[in-house]
Amino acid sequence: MNVFENILVVRTDRIGDVILTTPAIRELRTQFPHARITVLLAPLTKNLLVGNPDIDEILIDDRMGVHSGGWGFFKLIQILRKKRFDLAVVLHTKKRTNALCFLSGIPNRIGYHNNKYGFLLTHPLNDRRHLGELHEAQYCLNVMRNIPGIQHSQTERPLDDLCLFVSRISEADAWVNDFMRQENLSGENKIVAVHAGASDIEKRCSALFFSELIESLIKKYNVKILLLGADYLKDLSIEIVSELSPNSRLNVFDMVGVTSIEQMVSVLARCSLLISNDSGPVHVAASLKIPVISLFVRNKGGVNPERWRPLGQKSRFISVPRQKNGTDDLHKKKSWNMGELKNQEWQDFITKDRILEEVDSLFKL
Repeated sequence: MNVFENILVVRTDRIGDVILTTPAIRELRTQFPHARITVLLAPLTKNLLVGNPDIDEILIDDRMGVHSGGWGFFKLIQILRKKRFDLAVVLHTKKRTNALCFLSGIPNRIGYHNNKYGFLLTHPLNDRRHLGELHEAQYCLNVMRNIPGIQHSQTERPLDDLCLFVSRISEADAWVNDFMRQENLSGENKIVAVHAGASDIEKRCSALFFSELIESLIKKYNVKILLLGADYLKDLSIEIVSELSPNSRLNVFDMVGVTSIEQMVSVLARCSLLISNDSGPVHVAASLKIPVISLFVRNKGGVNPERWRPLGQKSRFISVPRQKNGTDDLHKKKSWNMGELKNQEWQDFITKDRILEEVDSLFKL
């Protein structure tokens, strides 16, 4: 068996991707208990993994800052060279990351082979991720389980029992406590977080849909609503609030553009439920074991719920039917194209009543 002593895990993409990597990092620690494990992340996600017991060090690829351009990239190469890693596990398979590990002189480089300098890997794996046949957490685990000489486990944990990790930062917890106190939100309030954004506008339900859903949630469950999201979603949250009745607005707190990533984690930890489009916060909630309902307006290979649904016994998803080659498998609508998807088409499948049914079941757990 190859005994690797100094391992680099590369995952420099977004929130959900990083969180779904944590079961694989746990597997790596199990297989190499005495190794030094370093993770290379983007600046945005660093504090999601601070304090993870399976990680010895976190490095940052600040490609928009100090590591931008040719000189910045060279500086990062020099940093990695000095670390003298003997294995790179490349989970964000881009030209930059494959080239980085090659030029840093890491002798063993494993990851999925694609057309983004995949030929630079020493142990390439067949890349079928674009088909969405497995969950992203499983794709990450498969890389770990194909490391040369690794011992295979006789039993594998069921997908929904995988242990996800996200950090809780004490300063962020204190900030949320202050916010709750200022807004007179106590432990007696049932709080539902709503995240109406997504990395791709085609993955979003409409503002009007979320407004109508929030009205129903307040009326049926007497809940307080926290709107979450990054600052670029502020116009969306303003539109959502503008569609609410005056009475409902009294129960809605617009936190879009207000919280940091760390504060968003702490906010979700105080909530009874998250309802969100397919996006990073659903995986934060799942890692905190907070009930979550994820909405999939898109369902094509690589961006389908089989690959990206939130994990855990308290997680649910509602999706449009699976599509192939721009057609709807269920109704064979020739006009069904996600770039031109009309509200009434996705609302045939993602309905307010379906969501409320899932809320009923989760609130009974």
